[in-house]
Amino acid sequence: MLAALEGLRVLDLTQIMAGPFCTMLLADLGAEVIKIENPRGGDDSRRMAPPYYNGESAAFIAVNRNKYGLALDIRTERGRELLWQLIATADVLVENFRPGAMERLGFGYEQVHARYPRLVYCSISGYGHTGPYAQRGGFDLVAQGMSGLISVTGSPEEPAKVGVPISDLNAGLFASHAILAALLVRGRTGEGQYIDTSLFEGALAYTIWESNEYWATGNPPQRLGTAHRLSAPYQTLATANGWVAIGAANQRNWERLVQAIGRSDLLHDARFATNSERMKHRPALVATLTETLKTRTTEEWLDVLEEAGVPSGPVLTLDQVYQHPQTQARQMDMQVEHPVAGNVHAIGFPVKYSQTPGQLYRPAPVLGQHSRQIIASLGVSSEECQKLEAEGVIACAQ
Repeated sequence: MLAALEGLRVLDLTQIMAGPFCTMLLADLGAEVIKIENPRGGDDSRRMAPPYYNGESAAFIAVNRNKYGLALDIRTERGRELLWQLIATADVLVENFRPGAMERLGFGYEQVHARYPRLVYCSISGYGHTGPYAQRGGFDLVAQGMSGLISVTGSPEEPAKVGVPISDLNAGLFASHAILAALLVRGRTGEGQYIDTSLFEGALAYTIWESNEYWATGNPPQRLGTAHRLSAPYQTLATANGWVAIGAANQRNWERLVQAIGRSDLLHDARFATNSERMKHRPALVATLTETLKTRTTEEWLDVLEEAGVPSGPVLTLDQVYQHPQTQARQMDMQVEHPVAGNVHAIGFPVKYSQTPGQLYRPAPVLGQHSRQIIASLGVSSEECQKLEAEGVIACAQ
């Protein structure tokens, strides 16, 4: 099939999560992404703790599919020469070194832009390249805390981080979005530009309701567990054997809910007459609904609520998610054969295109898997490739 980003070459000088997730999204849409790693060990995620697939890191495999792998030491003179040759052929460069590192290596934005002004150059860091925290390292947990996410996540008794590395992932998502916009601008002006985003900003951007609650009231929002800030009941509630997520976010759904569960008496309780009153008396609301919901199982209640037209759903564990027919229908569980790990699963591309769908072309590369073919494409002879490998400038997978 036609790929949306076919013909686009991206140099990926990133590791761990945010940068690789950004470039993976571009690769899923057909961009030729060349992942450039240090020959001595590669991306740090290759050495993360188990789980492994036959010795290959699940963490690395997760966010590096559809990429070509080049192991190149850009700290050597010859390695830097080869990187300049690759930059000459590229449309995009993405890096997530600590601010200043690329400049010291000779590949900062101003240095690259002076030679190749059409290149779109994207930096992803912990806090951005300006401000008093610019030189600090970036970690998802710390960014969640700094951005206020942790202050509004968890129960009233105890804060909690978001269960997925949302600062990393959102920074990568914003970066891919910004890269595509910069490429559209380049189509009009002929010139690339610099993109600077961070884990901190990626997390802070997700507090859009909570930040506006603070600005409107002057009071920082508090933790509510799974409850909603503006509507009630809109949260998970306990049943006889688990939990059910109920989204009775407006008056009509509230009325449907109480009638469906046999609690029409609540329609006459002044504490629950309107959404404002239900928000004010949320603890009492949760207590009385839970008392009723615990009389039947989640599965039984889901049938009842679906028939009544009340938005609801189960709280699934990931094994249940991937067995669910909706997950299968949306092709969100894909498989690919890895040369070392064997058959591995991958999350499907989360957006469906009618003509240029995201696809799973190839698994994550083993370290240096495509070094020879990429270096050869620059006009380097087979003999010199062997010499470069012997000198440690490149590494090639066996």
